Amino acid sequence: MRWEGGDPGVSNQKTPTTILLSPDRKFHSFGYAARDFYHDLDPTESKQWLYLEKFKMKLHTTANLSIDTDLHAANGKKVKALDIFAYALAFFKEQALKELSDQAGADFDNADVRWVITVPAIWKMPAKQFMREASYKAGLVSRDNPDQLIIALEPEAASIYCRKLRLHQMVDLGNKTALNGYSPTENVGVGMTQAKEHVRRNRQSRTFLVENVIGELWSELTEGDRYVVVDCGGGTVDLTVHQIRMPEGHLKELYKASGGPYGSIGIDYEFEKLLCKIFGQDFIDQFKIKRPAAWVDLMIAFESRKRAAAPDRSNPLNINLPFSFIDYYKKFRGHSVEHALRKSNVDFVKWSSQGMLRMTPDAMNALFKPTIDHIIQHLTELFEKPEVTDIKFLFLVGGFAESPLLQQAVQNMLQGRSRIIIPHDVGLTILKGAVLFGLDPSIIKVRRSPLTYGVGVLNRFIEGKHPPEKMLVKEGTCWCTDVFDTFISTDQSVALGETVKRSYTPAKPSQQVIVIHVYCSEKESVSFITDPGVRKCGTLKLDVSGTESPAARREIQTLMQFGDTEIRAMAVDVATSRSVKASIDFLSQ
Repeated sequence: MRWEGGDPGVSNQKTPTTILLSPDRKFHSFGYAARDFYHDLDPTESKQWLYLEKFKMKLHTTANLSIDTDLHAANGKKVKALDIFAYALAFFKEQALKELSDQAGADFDNADVRWVITVPAIWKMPAKQFMREASYKAGLVSRDNPDQLIIALEPEAASIYCRKLRLHQMVDLGNKTALNGYSPTENVGVGMTQAKEHVRRNRQSRTFLVENVIGELWSELTEGDRYVVVDCGGGTVDLTVHQIRMPEGHLKELYKASGGPYGSIGIDYEFEKLLCKIFGQDFIDQFKIKRPAAWVDLMIAFESRKRAAAPDRSNPLNINLPFSFIDYYKKFRGHSVEHALRKSNVDFVKWSSQGMLRMTPDAMNALFKPTIDHIIQHLTELFEKPEVTDIKFLFLVGGFAESPLLQQAVQNMLQGRSRIIIPHDVGLTILKGAVLFGLDPSIIKVRRSPLTYGVGVLNRFIEGKHPPEKMLVKEGTCWCTDVFDTFISTDQSVALGETVKRSYTPAKPSQQVIVIHVYCSEKESVSFITDPGVRKCGTLKLDVSGTESPAARREIQTLMQFGDTEIRAMAVDVATSRSVKASIDFLSQ
């Protein structure tokens, strides 16, 4: 699907996560269209409009995400995050249905679509549930038919797509050094014809496109082979290790997603810090509020130069400063931008006579360094783990994977321990994999639980085993309170559809709703819900109304499924075999 707008010279198949609401808080536009419209507004007008960018990161960085979490627009006003995500999803829905209708030549009904939303694997449960709530609000799917929406994990989607790749869609970072920009021809893969290589982008490139090679990459993988997917996006980096299970070629996750907020946005933050160093934090803060559209312009100018950064670049990079930046700075400080640059002790950024910031390649590379160092550190730690031996391939996917600086850093770190493979349309890998996943969600058979989950229960008190302060005497029996009843432990392998069974009895026969708090911890073994590091992360609700039971003691049996990307709950009243409404809520703290 082609998007409207976009920057000349920056071929971007992914739309920026930007959204614009009109002054009366109605949805106006998304992506490039939002950005361009917002720019063309008069500054007095643009203050009234609500412009938000890079808002997806908020779901990752908010510790106690809830339905009421707020986001801040460029003009400083607050909006509900749920509304923003719902607007964005509704927009995608309209676009997709319109495109499908155009192609089919007839109206396409939403009921005929299965939607797949991909999220970073390191997102916590509340963030996944939040996306589901936003989908309900956007009318993507209805609460009565939750299976119409699948939440997929990004590195898994990437992994599924990477297996389908034929080698000519790959860029293989050969471990041979390039001779004047051309690599010595090398045998790619076992028993394959010598591949004719040609250099992509430019002669200095150390990245080669492998052509006319027969067969899928799949044919090179055998039972038990392992590969790593390194998904480098704008906001986050995810690492996942998968192992092949034959004969169907199902995937087993060997190592749960780890990573952090080390995506390419980090480079933008470094650039902002550099500007603060030169022009002063007070000025930059003011400029962002007073001239929000010009600030966005500056970041766009930076974005296109950012893509030109490469390890062997020798000529400086020029970044256009918007006129209003120069103008506003003079009003604010009483002296010129040029003066500020001369006075600042940042010697690798100069002022060029054409009104541009001139950065040396070293200065640009320095902006990449913290982010790339984080990624390399994570990879190094990953490769030291005992379960991560003999990695056959390392797939580098996600938009940031296109960066030659990152590619070189990964190459230097691996030193030929495994082959680095970069899909050709690297930014779309996840999208394409998500489509395959939607067609067959059972393709990922085993996942690892990122946390230990359980509930608090009462157990019979055992002298010497249980701490005396947890003793509770009830009708002559001694009970131990706060016992953590584990459903599933961190790092435990969980097969798709695997369920955990538990039985609960209402405290009073007349009780209509049983509310059970779900606790989680990063530790593997937990004894009590009061242990350090254990936190309440959700609520299991069993609605037992309308199933009055003749039995003296009611037993409600719950089934919880952990093998999916989301945790589901079902419950049955044992005496009557009637199903009980059960739901797990991770959003209301």
